Amino acid sequence: MNDPIPSSSSKIDGGSEDETVAAVENGVVVNHSGYRDQLKRQYGLLGLAGIALTVDNAWVALGSSISVSILNGGPPGLIFGLIVALFYYTFIGLGLAEFASSVPTAGGVYHWATIAAGPRHARITGFFTGWINFYGWIFDLAALVQITANISLNMYVIYHKDSYSFQPWHTYMAYLGVLWICAALVIWGNKILPWTQHVGMFFVVVGGIVTIVVLAVMPRERASNYFVWGSFEENNLTGWGGGVAFLLGVLNGAFTVGTPDAITHIAEELPKPRKDLPIAIGLQIGLGFLYAFCFAIVLCYAITDLGILQGGINTYPLVDIYLQATADAQGNHNLGATFGLLFIIWCASMLCCIGTTLTISRLYWALARDNAVPMSSLFSRVNEKLSCPVPATLFVAVVATGIGAIPLGSEVAFLNLAGSFIILTTVSYAIPFTAHILTGRKNFPKGPFHLGKLGMPVNILAVLFITMFDIFYCFPYAIPTNTEVMNYNSIILAGVVAITGIWWVLHARKHYPGPKVMSLYVHDDQGAEVLQGVPSAAEVESPGNKGGKKKN
Repeated sequence: MNDPIPSSSSKIDGGSEDETVAAVENGVVVNHSGYRDQLKRQYGLLGLAGIALTVDNAWVALGSSISVSILNGGPPGLIFGLIVALFYYTFIGLGLAEFASSVPTAGGVYHWATIAAGPRHARITGFFTGWINFYGWIFDLAALVQITANISLNMYVIYHKDSYSFQPWHTYMAYLGVLWICAALVIWGNKILPWTQHVGMFFVVVGGIVTIVVLAVMPRERASNYFVWGSFEENNLTGWGGGVAFLLGVLNGAFTVGTPDAITHIAEELPKPRKDLPIAIGLQIGLGFLYAFCFAIVLCYAITDLGILQGGINTYPLVDIYLQATADAQGNHNLGATFGLLFIIWCASMLCCIGTTLTISRLYWALARDNAVPMSSLFSRVNEKLSCPVPATLFVAVVATGIGAIPLGSEVAFLNLAGSFIILTTVSYAIPFTAHILTGRKNFPKGPFHLGKLGMPVNILAVLFITMFDIFYCFPYAIPTNTEVMNYNSIILAGVVAITGIWWVLHARKHYPGPKVMSLYVHDDQGAEVLQGVPSAAEVESPGNKGGKKKN
């Protein structure tokens, strides 16, 4: 693999032991994104692992979204679908870990697609990748906040079931409370954020063990072995044949482990990003699967009535499962035990929302920093005292506020937006993988984690699996289909690409210089920067280069 050729204005610092230094450009030390550091590098490996496990929140995500795919073969479809999801996300995780070890930046796949595409297609490839990745994450944030809002309401309902009358706007009010608490903590609580993620890891890891043990020990009535492991055919209520129904149900497993790029967006807040990011990605996928798998088994043994999983978006089926699992021999519900189990999930989910808000705000800031978004001069600003891109964080919260109101008018529309997270993010992974394959994997320097000869087959398999499963995830959820069960994910993907294409034509084609990583890693055969006829990033004043400490 060829190392990138430095431009005339920069010197690649390939021999430095400081992983935060990529080059010395005109006498200024810059990180791997091509900018000087503006955010505090305050996350060690433990804090990074905390964010990885908390944002993934695998066992909680599986339980909270169980009603999405339980019709695709019941418990067997759920459990074996999770195994399949782990299998193909392993290839994705390996590819992303290699990228992160080579070029750790807050832009993540946005920057890696730019580099992988090479000089001719760098700008447009990275631009579309970044925007597709952003849309996927903003929809995921809305889904996670909605789940946390539902948990919040159900914790109240447990003790007020007889007097409480549900209204959809109650969920939206809880949604707003969760969302803006998260945004406030990301903006003003930066110093305590590493500790919140340590606490989040505690609830995911220790809380997961407690929950698994309780569900394994307390139920007086358990499902049969056949129901858990062999009842696929009778619980396939989709209308599809067994094979198709099973592959469609893998979506639940993908939603469970499908966040491998989350922590890459805080690369510029790590002292050892090249070594620590691959480790954290491995922990996220491996431990996330282990907990989700064990939780799925004990949860399925605790289910005695699948009908309780077939509610709307403003329901939380785990409440009824927990009530069943913790009831005594006479069938009396143990409200305290149910509340305690929900409290564990609520804490893990709340901290997951904080970590996801952190992730997506850094992603949008990275796009703004390179003049890829409207009003880039505003959204690229960083308050260095708070160590936070405040305008970008507020923008994310405002957009999520609007998305969260959609269920008030259409539950189906919101479910499709939330479900599109997997398709949009995996497409954003497939683009740099594909570009990496087509350019012979020659545009990245070797990092501490390098796949070597295995790199090409790993990247090819990742692209093939993403393509196959994303096609299935666009199939109708059930047949015959109607407006209630129609799958609009293909339309959402096409819409995201179309909107991004319009923004490219109106703005980026002439005014987007490409990210600054181009000056470090993207060069023609003679070693010169290639920016396709637009001013270079050094010649165009960066939106973040205005005023005092905000110069990059």
